[in-house]
Amino acid sequence: MKDDSFKEFVLDQLRELPGVTARSMFGGYGIYQGEVFFAIIHQSRLYFKTNDRTRPAYVKKGMKPFRPNAKQTLKTYYEVPVDIIEDSEQLVEWSEKATHPHRW
Repeated sequence: MKDDSFKEFVLDQLRELPGVTARSMFGGYGIYQGEVFFAIIHQSRLYFKTNDRTRPAYVKKGMKPFRPNAKQTLKTYYEVPVDIIEDSEQLVEWSEKATHPHRW
């Protein structure tokens, strides 16, 4: 049985974003805002979707792309730093960049 405490914490931190839900997938969760898939929770880590403009902020903080197994790496999803996860205002800001990357 999966431990849902991290998922519940992340959803609580994102409560200011309307329509955020989590759906079980690949042993973790996909996080959506409405129909927009923008985040992955896997093994108590949070990953946000990135693009060429948003990715440097993750790399600058030493974050790595989502790697669900030794043979697969999703280079568009990067781990969110713990200090961002713990600050709900910053987490919402970073998630808005993940859900609407064309705005940034």
